[in-house]
Amino acid sequence: MNENAIADRVMDAAFLIHRELGPGLLESVYEIILAKQLADMGLAVERQFPIPISFQGIAFDEGFRADLFVEQKVIIELKSVERLQPVHSKQLLTYLRLTGCRLGLLINFGENLLKDGFKRVVNGLGT
Repeated sequence: MNENAIADRVMDAAFLIHRELGPGLLESVYEIILAKQLADMGLAVERQFPIPISFQGIAFDEGFRADLFVEQKVIIELKSVERLQPVHSKQLLTYLRLTGCRLGLLINFGENLLKDGFKRVVNGLGT
């Protein structure tokens, strides 16, 4: 399954969750439920996926943690805030660069309309 097909399934699941639960819950609640929904769809999902970082030749096993890593292709960063900020996209782009993944989804469950809380972040992989 390619990244766009995975992203479509993630978005479908997120809309279902937001429609039933609405905004205002903790990010961790949305993470648990979204991971379960995606697993029920037959997707491989890893929660709190460690992203190593290297600095001055020293490798740190857990520099960061991505909320969800789906099919080892798409990184999902979840928020439950009033509005997304530019730093949120930068955070996800950093995760994509460190892992070499091409596509990430930033999902803010804090929005009244979830469509306003979706952002695709693409890693140009040096291009």
